[in-house]
Amino acid sequence: MTPDSLPSLDLPSGNRREIFAWALYDWANSAYSTLSITILVYYLTKVVLPGRWGPVAWAWGISLSMLTAAVLSPILGAMADASANKRRWLAGTALAGAGAAVLLAAVPPEMTWLVITLFVLTALGFELSIGFYNGFLPEIADETTMNRISAFGYALGYIGGAAALGLAVLVQIFGSRIGLPELSDQLRVGLLILGLWWGGFTLPAIWVLRDRGKAPQQPVPWRRAVRRAVGEVRRSLGNVRQYRMLALFLLGFLFYNDGIQSVISQASTFAIMELKFETTELILLILLIQLVACPGATLVGRLADRIGQKAALHLCLAVWVGLIVTAFFIPNKTVFWFLGVLLALVLGGTQSVSRAIMGRMAPPGRTAEFFGFFNFSGKATSFLGTFLFGLIIAVTGSARWAVLSLLVFFLLGWAIVSRVDIQQGRRNAFGR
Repeated sequence: MTPDSLPSLDLPSGNRREIFAWALYDWANSAYSTLSITILVYYLTKVVLPGRWGPVAWAWGISLSMLTAAVLSPILGAMADASANKRRWLAGTALAGAGAAVLLAAVPPEMTWLVITLFVLTALGFELSIGFYNGFLPEIADETTMNRISAFGYALGYIGGAAALGLAVLVQIFGSRIGLPELSDQLRVGLLILGLWWGGFTLPAIWVLRDRGKAPQQPVPWRRAVRRAVGEVRRSLGNVRQYRMLALFLLGFLFYNDGIQSVISQASTFAIMELKFETTELILLILLIQLVACPGATLVGRLADRIGQKAALHLCLAVWVGLIVTAFFIPNKTVFWFLGVLLALVLGGTQSVSRAIMGRMAPPGRTAEFFGFFNFSGKATSFLGTFLFGLIIAVTGSARWAVLSLLVFFLLGWAIVSRVDIQQGRRNAFGR
């Protein structure tokens, strides 16, 4: 796929290269998304820290990375806007996360605390980079193309994630033939693929994307930049009533995205604990989800064009609620595979339409800051879902009750976003 293969977006040809480079970062970071919930979680829970505390360490490590990202994202986003250097921040956070993944593959599994530390740093790099990446969307799209470009990014990401996962499958299948007879060694090669794929395919975005904002004539010292950013964030919070619909949407997104992120990161734990999935089965399941999620993201994007973004979001959230309830009673692997297909259909679509709604209501000229808040809203309580999941496993040893606890996040978020008026939010953003 190349920039010339985007005629359906109906954009000037000069903009296609930038759109493709932007979407290619979804292709890059999806290696983390897929390999972390297959290779990394299995490596951590079965090799590095077997037993009940492996899943707990996984859940709480994700919680720590999300909480840290929630605190830093709006501040770093405001700093990026002030200096017009989202591209540099994207490069720094993405390459740092990819580098931590490479180191994770090199460290012996016996060094438990170092493995856990690198795992948290990898997750943190991913979480922080998404805010800067999303901040470019309103700069390369307009109101008529926002849904399709956002969906294109997610769709390309699912293809990339599936391709990276496919390499990991080959390592699993042919490991003994290429000098990797031990499962732990095969898993570590999978982690190496994660880091190299993520870092390598990030480079086009770094080379091609350009900030639209005006850079300051004199470099701003970092301490002054931090103080200025914190002050800007405080002013934005103080003026949040000016963007009432945006604030309401962010609040609802805070809750239902917590549920989504918890399902994404902990579904593998459920499969391993309750249904006794082996690593190859887990990889094949996630590979299937990636392949189905690609057309799913595009389908929801087109559906949003037809019935409206809010209606499409409501439909996605209804499916999520049904999935959570069904998962509690799931009897076997076959039903879990079926639920995986349904999850894939709404996974990328829910995130894509949410990003597009945010892009429509974000004030011009402050996109990185407000997408920093979008990232903050997505992470501010996300640590609660995974922390609660790990806590319930630690207390009961059951992943079924842990999954059911996530239902409250979807119901609360759904109730809040049902009150959002997107058109009013857009008028607020443009001062009308």
